Amino acid sequence: MDDPPPRDRVARIQADWRRERPDLDVSPQGVIGRLHRLADRLSGELRLVYDRYGLGEGEFDVLCALRRAGAPFERAPGELAAHTMVTTGAMTKRIDRLERAGLVARRRADDDQRGRIVALTGPGRELIDRAFTDHMHNERRLLDLLTPAEAEALEPLLAAWLGRLEPGP
Repeated sequence: MDDPPPRDRVARIQADWRRERPDLDVSPQGVIGRLHRLADRLSGELRLVYDRYGLGEGEFDVLCALRRAGAPFERAPGELAAHTMVTTGAMTKRIDRLERAGLVARRRADDDQRGRIVALTGPGRELIDRAFTDHMHNERRLLDLLTPAEAEALEPLLAAWLGRLEPGP
């Protein structure tokens, strides 16, 4: 009797490798391969909301970092880069696009005339409040594909793994 066919693409790839390279442990692909595929799928699903608001993922991140700062909803560009984990060069390009769209404004820092501050504009705050609300509904929709128990078990596992890979805050 033949074995049943593997249940997903990653399992089929693992089966092929087990056949071709029985000397290697390919079990890590079961987790890493599925996480990689899941990350790609989730990114596509999240971009649906960003696109609806005319934002890229990077612009969305910048607006969120400013909104999370609390009133007066501003941060220095270097601080924004740290809060979004991108280089200052990439941050400058994002800020430029958002400023052209009227969603953020730059000004000189009060305490250092050489320094700059980036602030949400009124339209920027309105946009990110709407976009973030839709984003949270979208994330809920995606997470609801799991049972509550599965989601509850997954979060601490992912947090522990990520904490071992990334440096602290």
